[in-house]
Amino acid sequence: MTKILDSFDDVTVVIPCRDEAGALPGVLAAIPPGYRALVVDNGSTDGTADVARAGGATVISQDEPGYGATVQAGIAAAGTPVVAVLDGDGSMDPGALPELVELLRAGADLVVGRRRPAERGVWPWHARAGNYLVARRLRRRYGLPVHDIGALRVASRASLLALGPLHRRSGYPLELLVAASRAGWRVVERDIEYRPRTHGRSKVSGSVLGTFRAVRDFLAVLR
Repeated sequence: MTKILDSFDDVTVVIPCRDEAGALPGVLAAIPPGYRALVVDNGSTDGTADVARAGGATVISQDEPGYGATVQAGIAAAGTPVVAVLDGDGSMDPGALPELVELLRAGADLVVGRRRPAERGVWPWHARAGNYLVARRLRRRYGLPVHDIGALRVASRASLLALGPLHRRSGYPLELLVAASRAGWRVVERDIEYRPRTHGRSKVSGSVLGTFRAVRDFLAVLR
C-alpha cells in the first residue's frame, strides 16, 4: 500500500471519552509537544468536555453511543495527516506515541500497541482471556502479527477514511484490523505499558458483563 503524508510530525490524538473528567487532565498533560488533542465526548455527564477544553484540547460531541462511532467521528474531524487513537482513562502513556509514529514513518500502514500490564490486577482475567482468544483468531485467520486488538493505534487519516464506515460499538478495533488485513496493510505491533486507570471503572474490562458485550461484538465481526 502506498501513502503520501505531508508530515509525520503533524498528529492528532483522538481521545474518545465518556465520563473521563477525573482522568483527562493527566492524559492531556502527557500528550507529546506539537501533537493536537481532540476529545470526542460521547454523552458524558461529569463535565468531561469542560475539563478537556481547560486542558487545551479541541472538543467535539458524538451523540450516538458506541466506541466505534466516537472514534470515527474523531478521525473525520481531525485535520492532520496522521491520527492516533488513545483511551482517555490514563491507562496508557501518550508518551509512547512518537515511537509508534516513527514506525509509521518507516513504512507501516497501521501501528498498534500491545498492552503489557505494569502490575498485577491491571488487566482482569476475563478481559485478558477474551482478548487472547480474539487475537489468536486474527493471527490464524488473517495472518496478522498481533497479540492485542489495539487499544492504542496510529495510522494515516486518509487511509483510515478510505476503509469506509466500520463497527459502531466495541467491535471497531477488531474490524479495523480485519479491514486492514483485507486492504493489504502492513500492520506492526509494539509493546506499551498498561497501567491502572487513574479514575473510574472501564466500561468493557471493568465487569464481566461489559467484557461479554465486547466479545459479542467481536464475534459478530469475525463471522
